Amino acid sequence: MPDRSSATAALPASEQFASDTAASQSKEPARAAAFSRVRAHAVRVFERSVALVAFLLLWEFLPRAGIVNSAYLSPPSAVLVAIAHLFESGEVWKHLGSSAFRSIAGLLLAVAAGIIGGFLLGWFRRAERIADPLYQLLRQVSAFALFPVFMLFLGIGESSKIAIIVWAAFWPVLLNTLSGVKQVERIFIDCARSMGAKQGFIFAKVILPAALPQILTGIRLAGAYSITALVAAEMIGARSGLGFYTLNSQETFQIPDMYAGIVLLALFGLLINYGLSLLERKLLRWRVGIAQNG
Repeated sequence: MPDRSSATAALPASEQFASDTAASQSKEPARAAAFSRVRAHAVRVFERSVALVAFLLLWEFLPRAGIVNSAYLSPPSAVLVAIAHLFESGEVWKHLGSSAFRSIAGLLLAVAAGIIGGFLLGWFRRAERIADPLYQLLRQVSAFALFPVFMLFLGIGESSKIAIIVWAAFWPVLLNTLSGVKQVERIFIDCARSMGAKQGFIFAKVILPAALPQILTGIRLAGAYSITALVAAEMIGARSGLGFYTLNSQETFQIPDMYAGIVLLALFGLLINYGLSLLERKLLRWRVGIAQNG
């Protein structure tokens, strides 16, 4: 029995050409789709990076051209050198470790307290009415204004620094959790109760999933606030941390090192935001599915 290759070779030249042409044309849609995906990805990368690249180029140009005094504004190339020296010396890990401990500890405490308080005030409406004037007043008080109070009661150690972060990060979690619980449709709760559901089941299967999007929004805001409070906390009475390193570099007029500390703080805050964003996508996969279907 002749094999397939020999049978193909035995075809007339015109038929073989037609077969090859048909096979090539069948691959055209797949190639076009692949090219379209690559082009769309390249456009997205360009759109997300063009503003950042333009900013860095302008930053590099201004001190190099003498428009801005380089003693006050170090170019990005000099800042990168300062960051490289920090990593080579190993000093960066001491400051990064201190900042990470303070911000994460404060954020976790704020998230726990804010979620518990938000659920209690959102579920018990009378408690919310009683507490509303108090927390509306307290949330107007800046964490930085309370820093002397925290130092007076907790000293200048880690406790006062973490307390500042907790205070700053607590309010967005509390208010978003409270809002999320209050906005749960009452009919969902009544339907669950009519089917004999217990309070624990209603909380876990009705209230928590409905309020979760707003809770996670509050947590992401708290992450940003924790970095802002961290910088202020480390600039007073600290001996380590990225905020301390930035202020100390400014006081000793090590300007490239000062900007290196600022850049590292920004990257650290970006890392926290990215981690919280991944957590939000993981917990709200059902919401992404609804958005895609819509």
